[in-house]
Amino acid sequence: MKKIWQLYKHSSFLLKMTIGFVLGITAGIAVGPEMEIVQPLGTILINLLNLIAVPVIFLTVVLAINEISPKHLGRLGGKLLGYYGITTAAAVLIGVGLALWINPGTGLTLPAADVEKPETPGFSDVLLNIVPNNLFQAFSSGDLMGILFLAVIIGLTLSIMRFRGTEQHKEYGDLLYRFFRAANELFFLLLKGILLYAPIGIFAIGASTFATQGWETFQSLFAFTGVFYLGVALLWIFVYTGFLMYAKVNIRQFFSRTKDAYVTAFFTSSSIASLPVAVEAAKKAGISERTAHFSLPIGAVFNSDGGALRMGVSIVFAANITGLDLSAVDFITIVAVGTLLSIGTAGIPAAGLVTLSAVLTMFNLPLEIVALIAGVDVLIGMAGTASNVLGDIVGSAVVDKKEKNADKAA
Repeated sequence: MKKIWQLYKHSSFLLKMTIGFVLGITAGIAVGPEMEIVQPLGTILINLLNLIAVPVIFLTVVLAINEISPKHLGRLGGKLLGYYGITTAAAVLIGVGLALWINPGTGLTLPAADVEKPETPGFSDVLLNIVPNNLFQAFSSGDLMGILFLAVIIGLTLSIMRFRGTEQHKEYGDLLYRFFRAANELFFLLLKGILLYAPIGIFAIGASTFATQGWETFQSLFAFTGVFYLGVALLWIFVYTGFLMYAKVNIRQFFSRTKDAYVTAFFTSSSIASLPVAVEAAKKAGISERTAHFSLPIGAVFNSDGGALRMGVSIVFAANITGLDLSAVDFITIVAVGTLLSIGTAGIPAAGLVTLSAVLTMFNLPLEIVALIAGVDVLIGMAGTASNVLGDIVGSAVVDKKEKNADKAA
């Protein structure tokens, strides 16, 4: 038994996750609805990952603020936002272009489903949500915008205590800093244990999902799914690889060292839950700790290339079903609005649904499209989340490389 455990423990993470998912799909399709009984095992995995994600986000940002000067902080943030804008716009363009070429949706009909339009938050709502009115409520509710805000102001205050305060402030500041570092190490050790359970949870997620939806559902929307996956491939091959080449990063080595992150994101469909794995993967890829700790939590909240790509394909898909002819101006609008919405709503619950519903409403397209796409949502969500996480790490690598070059020049 000990030998089996050692073999399992030291086997490739990618291999274990893939085997778990394939076995889950097979069991779900073969056995049917009865496999829903294993669903709690999958929920446990997501809960465990979410359990450590919030403290990891908070602790990594606090520590990163203490390792980056205010001058570098603004420069880093500006570069990240520029990167997010470019990759998100590219994702929408790829989605629209491929969908126009392949034309998914032809011959499909809308389901008889009543879909309520989710409320799109206004600018004032987003602004108010950034500043929580209760420290403990922000953590208990998983309010990522509020947690990031708290991490930034606490990190800045801690930095002032350590480097500009009185002797007593410096003493307390150093004590708190050591506490945050120890707590951060604690949660990353917890992560290693959780990842040993991950393949079992992935088996349960695959089995319960495919047991309830069945293979026929996915076959009926194969063209839509195929276009999306082709778009993801193009995004990875041309956009992400292009940025890595621009920064002179070893591409093969980078993808090899970060595979744990995008594999975890693919199988869990959760950028936030995958964040601790992404931070570790970024360090393996040679990204400095200060850049990884700052940029990856920001990317998990604000960057959504997968969602943007999905929206581009979905709009053309909806237009084909309803017979709507979109003009060149319409597509320019889709790209512009899609880029802004994807960046602005990436951190809110059901971000993809909010963004898609907003654009469908803009073009007077029926919201029942959302219900139709829900049939393949699990497959779309997996690849989309993997793109989000990989895009965040690529952005972190590019910015880190530029920061190191700037430091050398200085």
